[in-house]
Amino acid sequence: MKPHGPIPPGFAADADGMLLIGDQRADELADAAGDTPLFVYDSKMLTARVAAWRAAMPHDVQLHYAMKANPYGPLLGHMAMMVDGLDVASGGELRAARTSGMATGHISFAGPGKRDREIEAAIKAGATLNLESAGEAQRALAIGARLGIVPQLAVRVNPDFDLKGSGMKMGGGAKPFGVDSGEVPALVRRLLDAGADWQGFHIFAGSQALDAAAIAETQAQTVALAGRLAHEIGTAPPLVNLGGGLGVPYFPGDSAVDVAAVGRALGETLAARDPALADSRFAMELGRWLVAEAGVYLTRIVDRKTSHGETFLVTDGGLHHQLAASGNFGTVIRRNYPIAVANRFGADPVETVSVVGCLCTPLDRLGDQVALPRADVGDLVAIFQAGAYGATASPSAFLGQGPAQEMLV
Repeated sequence: MKPHGPIPPGFAADADGMLLIGDQRADELADAAGDTPLFVYDSKMLTARVAAWRAAMPHDVQLHYAMKANPYGPLLGHMAMMVDGLDVASGGELRAARTSGMATGHISFAGPGKRDREIEAAIKAGATLNLESAGEAQRALAIGARLGIVPQLAVRVNPDFDLKGSGMKMGGGAKPFGVDSGEVPALVRRLLDAGADWQGFHIFAGSQALDAAAIAETQAQTVALAGRLAHEIGTAPPLVNLGGGLGVPYFPGDSAVDVAAVGRALGETLAARDPALADSRFAMELGRWLVAEAGVYLTRIVDRKTSHGETFLVTDGGLHHQLAASGNFGTVIRRNYPIAVANRFGADPVETVSVVGCLCTPLDRLGDQVALPRADVGDLVAIFQAGAYGATASPSAFLGQGPAQEMLV
């Protein structure tokens, strides 16, 4: 038997043992959708998550939502009402952000490999481009000149450090992301000389970290780096985007990051910051931490079989919707996501089973030898921590199975 990750707090069952999501029964949500597999996102949990962040952080730090974590339209609209900005990473996300209700002046566009038409769309919209290279800066300036529009440009900085313990390192050493910190001052001066509207820095060192002390240390290094760059440039950055990095507990042994400790440390860091940054604004850009725990992936058991003494629960879902839960989204060692039988939620486990998907590949495994209550054909399996990097981070076209449905409740 292999353990699964911790089920997020806030989920409960009704008197019949049925999982409730947003105070609604999982089976009724599946019926309302007409079919499974289905992603369900709890709007109350999203609202509570934003409120928890604001309560923990210094009051003058802005909150941006990195919509790559989950761009589902209704969820995006809900988030846009609560955060101070949206961060996008493609022309498609830019179009979605513009329909979310967020003012375009509060949209920023990061990511390497921006095409000219995407740069043009961002400049026309009045969004901020987080420049990833000197070449991209030159293209943005030329496109702005052709359009007769002063472009809003920030510089994404590749710092000389990374976020210790992060699941995905975005800074330090050779990276496709951002401009090496030593080259930033000269680039910013070129932007200013060209008449661009310089918006500041985007400094993102890593993601999916659970160690509050490591996050705090990285934020302190980030603020110090922004101060040094301001001195070298001779001008203060209007905004310093500190990136995110706050992780969520997916696996056995994981514990939630102490966001209050992160907030206290950030307050101390900002209070002691270089005077060159006295008038600069600061923001954190979060995706996963805001939305992951609010999402549940529901998939129905279509077969129960035994092979060489091992029991398999075969579902109508799989890695084509929940690639990360299958262990195929950057995980070195496969471990089990939080998982439950939705219609026996909270019941004691009585058997060890493997939960597999409907695809013709041995990689399609949502639960590997996990202890669960007895489950049969027709029962619902719930995969938790499904609100981030689920539907749009998975190969939904694989084997022609098609995408899962999504619902905000």
